[in-house]
Amino acid sequence: MFNIHKQEIEWGGRKLTLETGHIARQADGAVLATYGETVVLCAVTAAKSVKEGQDFFPLTVHYQEKYSAAGRIPGGFFKRERGATEHETLTSRLIDRPLRPLFPEGFYNEINVIAQVLSYDGENEADMVAMIAASAALTLSGVPFMGPIASARVGFVDGEYILNPTKAQIAAGRLDLVVAGTHDAVMMVESEAKELSEDEMLGAVMFAHRGIQPVIDAIIGLAEKAAKDPWELALPDNTAMLAQIRKAVGKDITAAYKLTKKSDRQQALGDAKAKMKPLFADADSATQQKAGKLFKKLEGEIVRGAILKDGSRIDGRDTKTVRQIEAMVGFLPRTHGSALFTRGETQAIVSTTLGTADAEQMIDGLDGLRYERFMLHYNFPPYSVGEVGRFGAPSRRDIGHGKLAWRAVHGVLPTKEAFPYTIRVLSDITESNGSSSMATVCGASLALMDAGVPLTRPVAGIAMGLILEGKNFAVLSDILGDEDHLGDMDFKVAGTSEGVTALQMDIKIAGITEEIMRVALDQAKAGRAHILGEMAKALDHTREEMSSHAPRIETMQVPKDKIRDVIGTGGKVIREIVATTGAKVDIEDDGTVKIASSDPEKIAAARKWIEGITMEAEVGKIYTGKVVSMVDFGAFVNFMGGKDGLVHISEIKNERVANVKDALTEGQQVKVKVLAVDERGKVRLSMRLVDQETGEEIADTRPPREGGDDRGPRGDRGPRRDGGGRDDRGPRRDGGDRGPRRDGGDRGPRSEGDRSPRPERAPREDAPQEGGSLPDFLTGSRD
Repeated sequence: MFNIHKQEIEWGGRKLTLETGHIARQADGAVLATYGETVVLCAVTAAKSVKEGQDFFPLTVHYQEKYSAAGRIPGGFFKRERGATEHETLTSRLIDRPLRPLFPEGFYNEINVIAQVLSYDGENEADMVAMIAASAALTLSGVPFMGPIASARVGFVDGEYILNPTKAQIAAGRLDLVVAGTHDAVMMVESEAKELSEDEMLGAVMFAHRGIQPVIDAIIGLAEKAAKDPWELALPDNTAMLAQIRKAVGKDITAAYKLTKKSDRQQALGDAKAKMKPLFADADSATQQKAGKLFKKLEGEIVRGAILKDGSRIDGRDTKTVRQIEAMVGFLPRTHGSALFTRGETQAIVSTTLGTADAEQMIDGLDGLRYERFMLHYNFPPYSVGEVGRFGAPSRRDIGHGKLAWRAVHGVLPTKEAFPYTIRVLSDITESNGSSSMATVCGASLALMDAGVPLTRPVAGIAMGLILEGKNFAVLSDILGDEDHLGDMDFKVAGTSEGVTALQMDIKIAGITEEIMRVALDQAKAGRAHILGEMAKALDHTREEMSSHAPRIETMQVPKDKIRDVIGTGGKVIREIVATTGAKVDIEDDGTVKIASSDPEKIAAARKWIEGITMEAEVGKIYTGKVVSMVDFGAFVNFMGGKDGLVHISEIKNERVANVKDALTEGQQVKVKVLAVDERGKVRLSMRLVDQETGEEIADTRPPREGGDDRGPRGDRGPRRDGGGRDDRGPRRDGGDRGPRRDGGDRGPRSEGDRSPRPERAPREDAPQEGGSLPDFLTGSRD
């Protein structure tokens, strides 16, 4: 029934297994990849024909994590997997980027790549396994895929590279790098680093490329056993048609690309395209569509040729010059921090907002529930490129660009202990002509420093491009949008003056060599240094004072056994603190309390309240409190924030008080002195020993009672409260009369040695007789 084929290798200290022929047999290609106990199924399907009028390659990659893979049920109201999470979107892009360039130009059949995580062991990341499974499934499917590729993750701990590190090793190290490539070249790089040098970054990339070779060999081995016949692909010869277009509008295109202003250049290119249209006015729609594609190809040839021939770029710069930069901070009056960063025709408004712990982002995934204190969101409205388009929810591109900027800045942020704020950075692109993501990095660094966030060092980013023809190549610094579209590489590097914090590379050709990457990294370092210098003109250090609109957060520590007192039953106490003082209060399991408000007085009030709850009352000390309740024998006073004590009726005034309510009212502010604290923590207070106006202690003028006991002699008690005396106690519980003591004298102390034997008692009349039964009300029997 099944025709199963497997390929197994030892890779990075664990077994990698690729299997096909058992699951998803109706797909064009399906592979079950297992690494450790992480299992990913990837299935590939391809349309057998091209949709009419389609002039692009519709490759779609979907990566999905099943919560059951980690033995979890999705949180929230809907208990099933729904729309893609941010992590799933980023992983889908990660898989797409190295696959897309390996399909031939002119291939427009729709292809779906669906990768589903079926088992996750918590150690081996599923994204790498999914990329390998996708490559293997495409290789087996027979579609014109010029692979295979493989991918690996690299860590850097104690100066050593680690292939496919665990999460603990990544957290302990200085690098989280993902590399994908073919047998001969690197195709894609994505990384976050803690100020690594250019040589260390390049070494990590090449280490990963060497590490993926066994996986590529394993995919080839599986394909030799189970691959389907390759598709026959007949691509048309467009040489004559391209020559016709070149002859008609080649000079117009060349002239257009000598215009340095983007809008003028686009207008000139539009005129050239309009001039070309009459050549194919009588042709069918497919031919006209093809003419448009060839016009774009001719643009690329002209621009690329000029750069390789004499180093002349579209806007007149040489290959290393960065466009003019203008940066300013404090751009927006009410935000906690803001910056306007402009580089040529690329511009970003970036703002920073500071919040408390309750503003952290909750993330639910295979590893369980976690909270993220730093967020960076990127928006790219259509007006930024002068176009009409969709506006609303973030696209995959928006999410990807935002995450790249997040990685660039994340490594220089202070620890949560040093800066206990939740941080959100928002980047709104207002103009775009090349590398808006790197403009976001620069603007984010400035906005964070403007908000008072103590960065380790400022961060800047730059986008590099590549023109490669045969063995000739040119690396371009700070590329324009057209250079990005017409070039062969998008190579983005972000970092500080001390090293690289993020690196992203996407290749549109079959890969690049180590030599090209080295040139690009060195050239990017020089460009990054220049941009940092321009940013420093606006702000070169973190502001010491935060915005008056930003919350201040102060921390204090309370004993763990006092946490429940601060929170109160059902959160009653902490809610009262927040409602009364206006400050936000968060308390953690270790007793750390964070108090936040933009008003220092509110913070001080909340701190004083919490200190009152957690501190012990000091005997002899005077406190200010509030009467919270009154009883016949005194009043309970709340002092030290959340602590109550009793002012006995005799301690309200020196003179006699007949009724507590005559001297006090609920809610009244009073000053009290602590007289005593018993072993159960109950506090006895006095008002009469404190001047209620000044709060000063006054001398005790009340004469002491005779006998040295506050209660006086026992013989001077007076009548009982109920009006009876000791001899008027009423009948005994058993119904008999107490009567006088047998000996008529005082009981005196009891001694076991001189106790006389009791006289034999006569049986009670109502007692059960020998052999009799107990009364019904004791036995529970019924009539």
